[in-house]
Amino acid sequence: MSAGSVGIGNRESGIGEAALLDATLTHLRALVSFDTRNPPREIDTGGIFDYLREHLPGFEMSVADHGAGAVTLYAVRGKPKYLFNVHLDTVPDSPHWTQDPHVLTVTADRAIGLGASDIKGAAAALLAVAKATSGDMALLLSTDEEANDPRCIAAFLKEGHPYDAVIVAEPTCGEAVLAHRGIHSVQMRFVGQAGHASGEQHPNDSALHQAIRWGSAALDYVERQSRERFGGLTGLRFNVGRVEGGIKANMIAPTADVRFGFRPLPSMKPDHLLETFRTLVEPQPLSYTELFRGDSLPAGDTATAETRRLAARDIADELGIPVGNAVNFWTEAALFSAGGYIAFVYGPGDIAQAHTADEWVALDQLQKYAETIYEIVNRGSA
Repeated sequence: MSAGSVGIGNRESGIGEAALLDATLTHLRALVSFDTRNPPREIDTGGIFDYLREHLPGFEMSVADHGAGAVTLYAVRGKPKYLFNVHLDTVPDSPHWTQDPHVLTVTADRAIGLGASDIKGAAAALLAVAKATSGDMALLLSTDEEANDPRCIAAFLKEGHPYDAVIVAEPTCGEAVLAHRGIHSVQMRFVGQAGHASGEQHPNDSALHQAIRWGSAALDYVERQSRERFGGLTGLRFNVGRVEGGIKANMIAPTADVRFGFRPLPSMKPDHLLETFRTLVEPQPLSYTELFRGDSLPAGDTATAETRRLAARDIADELGIPVGNAVNFWTEAALFSAGGYIAFVYGPGDIAQAHTADEWVALDQLQKYAETIYEIVNRGSA
């Protein structure tokens, strides 16, 4: 803990560690019970948002519906320096769950439920802190992170709220993550010439053959990037997620659609990578559309990104949050960074438990996160 931090035993309100964890688990039980799966993202301004409004005393609040189940609650009390952002949507549950995913189960060391790790546990802790303190505090709670459709943060950025930093909750094992990969999703189509497969084929007759050659070239290119490094991360992450095309085995495929994604290092240039993938083989795809773009964290050119990274490190140090390594997964902190904010990622839970059956968050991490947020908010009111 930094020299300016307030020790856990010096809380003005006298709330104990156990009481703060108990309050967090009470809120988490309620939040998990709300169905915020995405898809289908059938979320409106009631339900979970009614619960949030009820449990944010003394806050000025506004709820915005951006359509397609994308809803935000922006809550402010006083004049806080930092904004805490959490997404409330979850991935769908899988058939491998051994219990009702919307009923929280608490064991001796973990809380199990859909979204407990990613990332309703953090939201529950923030609600507990809001009730346990009277300090300045700002929250932005949203429901579109799991959809590759960033309506919520985009709308917030247009409003131009001033904050020293945005702290985005994702499962980082209780460490501040200052850098992570970007993420890009692309849809493309190859076109060939339909015909009977018994005859001699020219290399470009089959759209599926074109797609297969492209896939082979793409994998070779990705392999050549394996020695690229940034902040403990190595190489270019790449995945062909879906291939559709053709009619049957004895017909030359007239079309083939390919959806792929890649996750560059912060030091890589996304536009260069997009053009490289587009031009890997001849003939080039007839259509080539970037479906989603998420910048790396920090966003910006090399100098700007490094300045933002160092500023985020200084704030994390000041707040007594241990700094961890860069990570491979993408977060909405990159959107805030691209919007001009100093942003970093910090939350309870492990990404290894996110999106899994019987998803869980460790109670000790949940408690530590709640205590740290308590001290940040309490210190701001001192």
